[in-house]
Amino acid sequence: MRPLIRLLTLGLLLGLLPPALADDQTYRQQEILDSIETFFGDGAENLGTVVRKVFREQGEPNGYITGEEVGAALGIGVRYGKGRLYMKNGYTRPVYWQGPSIGLDIGANAAKVFVLVYRLPNADALFQRYPGAEGSLYFVGGVGVNYLQSGDTVLAPIRFGAGWRQGVSAGYMDFTRKARLNPF
Repeated sequence: MRPLIRLLTLGLLLGLLPPALADDQTYRQQEILDSIETFFGDGAENLGTVVRKVFREQGEPNGYITGEEVGAALGIGVRYGKGRLYMKNGYTRPVYWQGPSIGLDIGANAAKVFVLVYRLPNADALFQRYPGAEGSLYFVGGVGVNYLQSGDTVLAPIRFGAGWRQGVSAGYMDFTRKARLNPF
């Protein structure tokens, strides 16, 4: 039995196993589309295009986060959010994030956020800062996605928001176990 387990483990690590044997490690595109439809409701129809783009660029995620966030900027911005992390292995937990930004950015928005999580080795590895750049244009409502990366882990937040906000900025999302007011 042990040689078989070693062979399967080696095959999985080298990417030699057929997708059916690796299904328990990552979410399939249809699973994510179903989760997005449940989370966003009627607004999810146009999000399928965004999800397919992220899957083409990043592959299958091993986790995702559903949540809400608010943000505002006048050159310097802040963002606060809360949600729940879902790992493909069945583990879930609440998560919070906050972060500053700086750039040519003005306005305020509230958004439902669905974050695709790639190559997260375990749930505790999420709790760190993920730098990135973002461009946004909300006038009443809008959808956007950007990529944040720390080490091998990539996050792809998909935001479906309302408000008035436009511009380009750089900043980070700092994921924490508890809510914090200080965005730094």
